Amino acid sequence: MTSNLPSLYDPFSTEAKWQKFWEEKLLYKANPDGGGEPYAIMIPPPNVTGKLHMGHAFDNTLIDCLVRYHRMKGFNALYLPGMDHASIAVQTIIEKQLKEEGKTRYDLGRDKFLERAWEWKAESGGTIVNQLRRLGVSVDWTRERFTMDSGLSKAVLEAFVRLYDEGKIYRGNYLVNWCPASQSAVSDLEVDQKEVDGKLWHFRYPLTDGSGYMEVATTRPETMLGDTGVAVNPKDDRYNHLIGKTLTLPIMNRQIPIIGDELVDPSFGTGCVKVTPAHDPNDFEMGKRHDLPFINIMNKDGTMNENAGEFQGQDRFVARKNVIARLEADEVLVKIEDYKHTVPYSERGKVPVEPLLSTQWFVKIRPMADKALEFFEQKSPEFYPERWGKVYKDWLVKLKDWCISRQLWWGHQIPAWYAVSETNSEITDTTPFVVAKSEEEAWEKAKSQFGENVQLERDADVLDTWFSSGLWPFSTLGWPEQTEDLQKYYPTSVLVTGFDIIFFWVARMTMMAGEFTGEMPFKDVYIHGLVLDENGKKMSKSKGNGIDPLLLIDKYGTDALRYTLVKEVIGVGQDIRFDYNRKTDESPSVEASRNFANKLWNAARFVMMNLDEQTPQQLGVPAATELSDKWILSRFHQTVEETNSYMEKYGMGEAAKGLYEFIWGDFCDWYIELVKSRLQEDADPASRKVAQQTLAYVLEGILKLLSPFMPHITEEIWHTLTQQAESSESLSLQKYPEADAKLIDSELESEFELLIGTIRTIRNLRAEADVKPSVKVTVNLQSESLKERQILNTGETLIKDLAKVENLTIANKQKSDTVTKKKSNRALKLIILGFLTITLARVAYAVAISVDNIPFFGTFFQLVGFGYSLWFIKIYLLSGEKRQELRQRFFNSSSETNLPQVESSETEELGEVATGVFGTVQILLPLEGVIDMEALRGKLEKNLSKIEAEVQSLTGRLSNSKFVDKAPADVVQGARDSLAEAEKQAEILRSRLARIK
Repeated sequence: MTSNLPSLYDPFSTEAKWQKFWEEKLLYKANPDGGGEPYAIMIPPPNVTGKLHMGHAFDNTLIDCLVRYHRMKGFNALYLPGMDHASIAVQTIIEKQLKEEGKTRYDLGRDKFLERAWEWKAESGGTIVNQLRRLGVSVDWTRERFTMDSGLSKAVLEAFVRLYDEGKIYRGNYLVNWCPASQSAVSDLEVDQKEVDGKLWHFRYPLTDGSGYMEVATTRPETMLGDTGVAVNPKDDRYNHLIGKTLTLPIMNRQIPIIGDELVDPSFGTGCVKVTPAHDPNDFEMGKRHDLPFINIMNKDGTMNENAGEFQGQDRFVARKNVIARLEADEVLVKIEDYKHTVPYSERGKVPVEPLLSTQWFVKIRPMADKALEFFEQKSPEFYPERWGKVYKDWLVKLKDWCISRQLWWGHQIPAWYAVSETNSEITDTTPFVVAKSEEEAWEKAKSQFGENVQLERDADVLDTWFSSGLWPFSTLGWPEQTEDLQKYYPTSVLVTGFDIIFFWVARMTMMAGEFTGEMPFKDVYIHGLVLDENGKKMSKSKGNGIDPLLLIDKYGTDALRYTLVKEVIGVGQDIRFDYNRKTDESPSVEASRNFANKLWNAARFVMMNLDEQTPQQLGVPAATELSDKWILSRFHQTVEETNSYMEKYGMGEAAKGLYEFIWGDFCDWYIELVKSRLQEDADPASRKVAQQTLAYVLEGILKLLSPFMPHITEEIWHTLTQQAESSESLSLQKYPEADAKLIDSELESEFELLIGTIRTIRNLRAEADVKPSVKVTVNLQSESLKERQILNTGETLIKDLAKVENLTIANKQKSDTVTKKKSNRALKLIILGFLTITLARVAYAVAISVDNIPFFGTFFQLVGFGYSLWFIKIYLLSGEKRQELRQRFFNSSSETNLPQVESSETEELGEVATGVFGTVQILLPLEGVIDMEALRGKLEKNLSKIEAEVQSLTGRLSNSKFVDKAPADVVQGARDSLAEAEKQAEILRSRLARIK
């Protein structure tokens, strides 16, 4: 049996084997007709251009833990995979390829361009999906979806047409975020705000009547060419008398009004703000409020247009330099200041976004957002942690209309056809159009409206990617058709995602779901934190501080990475700092998880070597009789109860940490050691049988508990343990353990903790004193607590076996503290006893006299008294043992008579001892005759002197201001770290010396 479980665990072959097994056997294919309460999670669809990064690994590991747990709990689980078509990212890749060939997309035409994009998707797309397979995620690959497959495209068309027919989608000329690099509108959510070191330019705008000038300040001087006003705060006494007058715009020489608007911050710059309604969001709103003209001075490629006068054709940043030079030549440039400010950058194009007036398609967001808010007031969905619900709510309250059109070719083309025959074969802002689900339907509508000779041209733009991904929870299940999947698995159970995507995706899905299904798309939203780099910084491509999860999988194995990511999440929603060495591409924390896997592997090998080729089922459920068996079963069921409780509240990190402590500590380090002697062939057969049953029972339970977190190694061990190596059965489909409250004994666990703590302390004392492992020692345990002494007596055999103790004495600490105290107590007791004896004697004498005067009774009592005296002397005074018993009756508590005691003389004769304390138990380990005391003391003192010299040297360096100020920061920090470590080592050495009396 054990030959099937190699001596060393190889995660790479094992993990590949089981990933193939799960997928080929279709073990995770969901069945809507099957039993069990539905539990569904839709994978947050990664971009088709994506590559597995630590955020993906983290998110999908958490999801997979939840799905695997609920599947084992009997739920009808669906974990649905898929990808997003990533409009901008794919278009950028294809256009880059074309540029290398000296072509543009317009040279190919739309149809050929899309053919090429689909070819790329077939050859190179989906890399991340194959990488996700290496994480061992238990998804239903038969249901894999793509946001541009036929089913989801149908859903997108249905959603767009419905919203348009209901008046919730419209086409209008508004200010949008424009990316000159991709030449497309981008949403607010696709904009990165970057802090930059810029400039603040001050100009003078002369009053038209020649009475003076107004000074304005701006970070974008080239936009002054499109100014149509200057605004001041009406409450600003410096300028409110100028409201209504006009200024002459430099260079352009056109008159512009001075307006009063409370939006103006009097403390910014000079308190006068230039207004460019066509190129600034705030100016856009002011322009509408004050009926200012909207003058667009820029082309879609970021160059200046005909409205820019002499700067036409120049790139916006070239025009900036030239505008400044002209203003300086015209002597209206006042000054230039250094200015740190925030500039919006296109997330995809990586260039500054240009607010641009453009005709686009918009969704009226308020009706949908308000509906989502109504659901939220009814706690649908519920957020974990709860604080993110407020962020979600605030976002819904502030939402403005959503620009959904993108000037791209890859994506869902907007289903609108323009009647270009009505506007000289051109698409203008006023060209009429029809919206339809197909071209045939569009022609029918157009002919009925514009006649048989109508000419149609489809809108070239595509929809924002978030429009289709907003439908993801229900479009993936077949909506708008009422499929079995939709009826069974919708609403889904939970959305697991990072807080940075609440606005991008979570709100989009709730609004779309409320609109089209009348329900929220998921019951819960579990918001996890981010995986930060080793310095606590957010990982990003631009910073180059990402950590490749595949590299760590190749080095340590999938289970090790999965377990590390989950175990670090202590507290729902908390960020985790990933322990990583970039010089060696190593991670101490992942290595620790790999060591945990090896620990489990070795423990499983040991257990199986001692089961006599029997499975847990053949051995049967243990009927524990011995203390150690009862303890491990109590600890196991306590862990089962805690793990289930944590998993139900999204406490995956706490659950993983609890399992680690139970498996490594309680089971491997203690229970296996406790039962080794009982597994010998010459051991008591009944005791050996119970030990085997308990080992097998707990090991199988551990594998089930750990399966959602480390599915590969647990599957491998379970198949060997249960002798189902060739079976189609899977651990991941077994029943998750349930706690048996009758087997949980908290009092027993506390008592056993005393034994374990005592053994651990003895072991530590042995190690500190350099006692050889083969040497058995004498140990004196002292405690004032009768209960503790009783527990220690009960576990005497365990203490002797595991701590290698030959002579063990358990004493009342009160009787062993000092000889003086003991003698004082004895003298006091003797005085009291003497007093009582005299008193009782006098009473007895008086009674005797009285009785003696009664006929017959006197003689009788004299005979009885004489006889008893002879019996007492013979029994209690002539025997040494009985004298000791008598002494204990008079001088000790009757409840302590069965506990061995240590007399003061014995304590005094212990000589040199190593001492330790666990709880209130004092542990004395006599060292004379066991080790060379002088050699040990000399060794410790020598080491201490060396460390103290190092402390002195490092302290001197760090006290030198030249070193601290001039040395590299990492060198100085290294010295500080070394000093702290040296001081800690010195403290430990002093403590060891102090313990050697």
